[in-house]
Amino acid sequence: MSEIITHSLRIQQLERLIEVSRNLSAMLELEPLLQTIVAEAADLTRSQEASILLQKEDEKTLQFVAAPWHKRDRMGELSVPMEGSIAGQVLQLGEPVLVPNVQKDPRHFADVDLYTDFKTDSILAVPMTVQGKVMGVLTAVNKQEGNQFGPNDTFILETLASQAAIAINNANLLKQSQEAYEDLSELDRMKGDFIAITSHELRTPLGLILGHATFLNEMVPDDLKNQMDVIVRSSMRLKEIVEDLSKVNNFQTGQARVRWSEVNLNQLLQEVARTFKEEATRKKLNFELRLPKDDLMVEGDSEKIGIAIIHILRNAITFTDEGSVTVSAARLPGHVQVSVTDTGIGIPEKDLARIFERFYQVESHMTRRHGGMGLGLSVAKMMVEMHNGRISVNSDEGKGSTFNVLFPITGSQTQDLKTALRESNERKRKAKS
Repeated sequence: MSEIITHSLRIQQLERLIEVSRNLSAMLELEPLLQTIVAEAADLTRSQEASILLQKEDEKTLQFVAAPWHKRDRMGELSVPMEGSIAGQVLQLGEPVLVPNVQKDPRHFADVDLYTDFKTDSILAVPMTVQGKVMGVLTAVNKQEGNQFGPNDTFILETLASQAAIAINNANLLKQSQEAYEDLSELDRMKGDFIAITSHELRTPLGLILGHATFLNEMVPDDLKNQMDVIVRSSMRLKEIVEDLSKVNNFQTGQARVRWSEVNLNQLLQEVARTFKEEATRKKLNFELRLPKDDLMVEGDSEKIGIAIIHILRNAITFTDEGSVTVSAARLPGHVQVSVTDTGIGIPEKDLARIFERFYQVESHMTRRHGGMGLGLSVAKMMVEMHNGRISVNSDEGKGSTFNVLFPITGSQTQDLKTALRESNERKRKAKS
């Protein structure tokens, strides 16, 4: 009869253990998880108390991280030595230790009893192992009703400890990920604040410098014209960088807005091309603009589309010392494609995936020579994506690059394309008949 009762109790314990394991796997907050583990450990082994000790960073001591609520603060201040303690032996050997008479065992760290005003009579301590490494010790203290811990208690506590170790490890990983995310978020916020403050504070003095430089450029003798031109060009370049910083900040904070209207891409590309014609000529580059006869119309903000093309084209001319730069546009099904092709230095394959990231610069003697902040292409990408468009690049290092930008065409353009295709198919059908 007693054996039947014993088997029945063990079955109940196993069922309870399965339920506890399932509950632990769903808990992701560390503190509630730890307290649940010690409460269940005491209940499953019918002990007065249970606790968890984890190895400290010095690897010479262990610390109580979970204990009965009324002793938690006092026990948390204790450090248990690795050498000469029961918990230390369990952690070092990775094997359970059962001590029926603790007071006579030289390994007992008596400070725990003294500090908590508690008498430890018997203890069962098992290792908490995850991924082959012992991370801590789970203990059950003083079997209730004067009984002694036995093999079944060891099995129950070891099983619980293995599940608990996994749950604690997962909770720690989640906590670390959250802290890392918060650190990155704070860093990103600080970077955004820096960008906003920098772009704002530089505008006024830069405007004054540029204004005075432009004014003086009209008055200085001819032998100083070149120096003044350098000052004006440098000020203009700095002004463009400040504007790019402002655009990045506006995009990140959601302040950027698209003023939607119908945009004639042919006209816009011609205006942009005129801006760079002189620079291309100065570098003795063959600069071409290839546009279809029919106007290409898209819906969007002409200023922002222009900014995107300007940054792509400036990048092409800057990193092309000989050969050609070609701007072309074509109508595709559902889209208009603008392409900028150059015979410049190209982009290493390892950098292609990151070329549109903010502040990313390809490491080469050319990029170091020309400077910049790595904002141009990221700004271009922002402007394109604000129009529900896509930007991509194909490049061979040392041979050149092609940047392709796709803009959705307007509803009327889509209808015109469908009509043209229908008429073309009709003509082909008639020709066959």
